[in-house]
Amino acid sequence: MRLLEKKLSSETVYRGKIINLRVDRVELPNGLSTEREVVEHGGAVAVVPVDENNEVIMVSQYRHPAGKVLLEVPAGRLEEGEDPAACAARELREETGYEAREMRLLFSFYTTPGFTNEVICLYLARGLVYRGGSPDEDEFIRLRRVPLEKALEMVCRGEICDAKSIIGILAAGRETGILLK
Repeated sequence: MRLLEKKLSSETVYRGKIINLRVDRVELPNGLSTEREVVEHGGAVAVVPVDENNEVIMVSQYRHPAGKVLLEVPAGRLEEGEDPAACAARELREETGYEAREMRLLFSFYTTPGFTNEVICLYLARGLVYRGGSPDEDEFIRLRRVPLEKALEMVCRGEICDAKSIIGILAAGRETGILLK
């Protein structure tokens, strides 16, 4: 059975600062047609900064759509045409004040492919040097150092519930050899 859908038409119904929303009419594999709502997003990066003591430098910030303060790894959206590695370095510095001697792409992933094309490039940052940060004027964040082993436990207890942070912490645990118990 063919799994691909054929796009028949497309209409952008909203253009925003961060996202656009389009409605596509598609032909399904069985020949029927339906509409697909697609949130277009330019992509983002997430950085898991792990220091020499295997502590993750995380940020706490209020997230309006979630309605609460979340503990997350530093992250941010890509500017149009921006290199993801440069964006990761910029976001790390802005949100935490740290620069990394080693910034390595672990992998990229779709955040929610059922309705958005957003892809996050996930980086592991090591060799951290504090230089001083400068969050965006609309960012109000608090830094928190969490031992990687404890962060893994917090993921399992549901205390860290942001998807990019969960994925990043699990990947950092694998990369450093600190695994879930």
